[in-house]
Amino acid sequence: MNLVYLVIAMALVTYIPRMLPMVLLQNVKLPAYVKAFMKLIPYAALGALIFPGALTSAGADHMGAAVMGCSLAILLAWFGTNLILVVAGGIAGSFIINLFF
Repeated sequence: MNLVYLVIAMALVTYIPRMLPMVLLQNVKLPAYVKAFMKLIPYAALGALIFPGALTSAGADHMGAAVMGCSLAILLAWFGTNLILVVAGGIAGSFIINLFF
């Protein structure tokens, strides 16, 4: 029975901080620059989560291959290439540099 109380307490502790801002701030109008900043947060968070792993994906001995793969993926993404092609291009770039150097 204590486990049920623990799960309920954890659910409340998780839900309340997410619910309160939506309820208390629902009528607040944000300036345009704050809205523009908020739209960029998911991209920054995703980059912060992915970038360190991408640089260490080829191992410590092959940092150049990882940097080249990341650079190629960034270049492909910059030109608006499909996400699958960006990932495949980054992997292929890292593989080719790792194969020949």
